[in-house]
Amino acid sequence: MSKDIKIKKGLAIRLKGEADKSLSNAPRSRTFAIRPSDFHLFTPKLVKKEGEKMLAGETLFYSKQNQAITFSSPVSGTLTKIERGPKRVITALTIEADQKDTFMDYGVKTPESLSSQEIKNHLLATGCWPFVKQRPYDVIANPNIKPKAIFISGLATGPLDADLDFVLQGKQKEVQTAITALSKLTKGAIHLTVAKDSVSMLSELDHVVLHKTNVLHPAGNVGTQINKIDPVNKGETVWTIAAQDLVIIGELFLTGKYNAERVVALAGSCVKAPKYYKTKIGSEVATMIYDSGLNEENIRVISGGVLSGDTISPKQHLGFYHNAITVIPEGDDYEFFGWNKPIFNKISPSRALTFSWIQPNKEFELNTNTNGEHRAFVVTGNYEEVFPLDIYPLQILKACLVNDLDAMEALGMYEVAPEDFALTEFVCVSKQPHQQIIREGLDLMYKEIG
Repeated sequence: MSKDIKIKKGLAIRLKGEADKSLSNAPRSRTFAIRPSDFHLFTPKLVKKEGEKMLAGETLFYSKQNQAITFSSPVSGTLTKIERGPKRVITALTIEADQKDTFMDYGVKTPESLSSQEIKNHLLATGCWPFVKQRPYDVIANPNIKPKAIFISGLATGPLDADLDFVLQGKQKEVQTAITALSKLTKGAIHLTVAKDSVSMLSELDHVVLHKTNVLHPAGNVGTQINKIDPVNKGETVWTIAAQDLVIIGELFLTGKYNAERVVALAGSCVKAPKYYKTKIGSEVATMIYDSGLNEENIRVISGGVLSGDTISPKQHLGFYHNAITVIPEGDDYEFFGWNKPIFNKISPSRALTFSWIQPNKEFELNTNTNGEHRAFVVTGNYEEVFPLDIYPLQILKACLVNDLDAMEALGMYEVAPEDFALTEFVCVSKQPHQQIIREGLDLMYKEIG
């Protein structure tokens, strides 16, 4: 029996360029890259040196803070380049891939016959543990802490996000195997949320507490679901895991292989033929972008969704946690008269000057222009209209800016992540970088409070 969630606050952003429900194999990427910056508050210690060969699933590096947490190579090949930044911090590891992957064999395992500790050790040794993240702090989960619950979002409500029902087709066995394994790692429930009218196989899984919700963004964000189902208080920990990562974990138990396969939605108004591609974690995004073709030259390529993804060049690589590549126009031009005229081609939650509210189902072609400069916070009440969490968004942002740890704790910082503030950043008339402010606040709390 499902437990329904009703999200009343949010914003539906409909953009042109949604990926068609067709799946192609991406051209084999020549190089693959893993960026340690994808893992916050993490310092890598290398196992391999430049020029060394490795198998797919073989340990590439581990965490300096916790040596049990390992990170595996997504493909077999040669580690050709270790990029370093200031103070010799490792920024990327590039692997020149073989024509065909040779896998490390970790052996077939049956979760039902394993203990909680054996399952945890297996995930740590094979490089699958980084898929498990935790609240508070939105970082890789601490394996030494038992969570009160595990949360999985079975729907994506952001603009141009990958359709999880389509992505997970035919993967019920792998997903169920992963959930069976994860169910032994908590004494609490595994909360799975799906769309209210969904007919997905996710609704038929065992060992989960099923929740159904309407699809107003950010209902698909796991942070919204945590807040509505079982909020995180001081001293408590919950784990989260993306639905597509369950497939990798399930396949590990079923086949003994770490198969870092991703189904990626290539979307955006600048893509000629937006569709889904089957590729690997860390692949070159150019292999997919130029396969589909572009209809503009001045573009912004985003690894991830338009609201919270990372800006990259076409020659760079897919982020570790991303299952979308979005290509939209670069907004580096200026409009004549700017906001001082009626506006029909932009989205706004306000009815002042813009007329998007007249056509709620219209798809817009938006660019990256912020339509204004950075300025001090203006109290407008806009944040509260699109922010469904039982938290005061403006107050918590200000507490982060002044590093007020007591206020941050009292206002609910333990259960939020940067993506929860993507919509408030989108509607912000002050052009403040909300997600960056929250990320820096979480990092400070982690260092000072732990």
